[in-house]
Amino acid sequence: MGEGRLTVRKAWLVAGAVLGTGLSFVMLLVVGVYVVAGNLAGGVGGATRALAKGAVPAAYQNLVQKWGNLCPAINPALLAAQLYQESGFNPRAQSAAAAQGIAQFIPGTWATHGVDGDGDGDKDVWDPNDAIPSAASYDCSLASYVKDVPGNLTENMLASYNAGAYAVIKYGGVPPYRETQNYVKTITTLEESFAAPVSRVDPSKQAAGAIYYAQKKLGTPYLWGGTGTAEQGGRFDCSGLTQAAYESVGITLPRVANDQYNAGPHPARSELLPGDLVFFSKDPTNSRAIHHVGIYVGGGYMIDAPRTGAVIRFDPIDTSEYFGATRVTEDGAKALPTTV
Repeated sequence: MGEGRLTVRKAWLVAGAVLGTGLSFVMLLVVGVYVVAGNLAGGVGGATRALAKGAVPAAYQNLVQKWGNLCPAINPALLAAQLYQESGFNPRAQSAAAAQGIAQFIPGTWATHGVDGDGDGDKDVWDPNDAIPSAASYDCSLASYVKDVPGNLTENMLASYNAGAYAVIKYGGVPPYRETQNYVKTITTLEESFAAPVSRVDPSKQAAGAIYYAQKKLGTPYLWGGTGTAEQGGRFDCSGLTQAAYESVGITLPRVANDQYNAGPHPARSELLPGDLVFFSKDPTNSRAIHHVGIYVGGGYMIDAPRTGAVIRFDPIDTSEYFGATRVTEDGAKALPTTV
């Protein structure tokens, strides 16, 4: 591809010669981002709900794909979003409220709605082969209760999950409870992170500012666990740098790289734009195994904090461990759970 022929050093020299300052370079990025935005007016539109690459751990991929098509109110990406929100795909998760397993059923709900998903003769809340089918089945049961309520069936189903079907029926749709409205928005927003886009996705308006922040940190020594505090000498690890870069433009990302992957939709390698987060993993089938993240700057390069003994620098992204990318969105970042 043509962009690969231009080294980062040459790209920055050209930018400096034409525009003179780092800030002007950022404005060039902004112009580029908005030119693309103009070309992509109208957004994704009609996006499929097929699962994004590696978004669901391989052990659960087939289960989520199969049971996510159980009824019209759900889809695999929506079911994946619920499981991530509830447990971070942890089959041993247990909450203070006694919710259990990958789908976080409380015992009373499990007793009524748990199913023997794998046909082995028992219903085990700790077994994803039962719990994931049960989550889908419960969603579809709720959808059947509110199928005659006006409005979007999936949103009414999610509202029923949070507030009860009676409240949805009473109010003729998503009830006016802030918690319930936030829950519906959270899951439908997270759904976009688990779905494979069918076309290019809109560029982030904050991307150029995030790059500008990161470029000012070039040459800073790496610190494992570093988030740039004064006590740490302003040093970062990989996800600490990306978190701080987006925090500088008003977007709060989770602390670790594998959660940052869910902060928006996932452009293909050929669709990368400056400001996209790029991720690396030794397991290409599982976003939960991601171990490194950087900020894409164009030309096949990223700014990243690589490892102990190194400094924040430019590195190529096309390595054997390249996993994928995320185009950070404000709503996507806000939807991410604080703990999973």
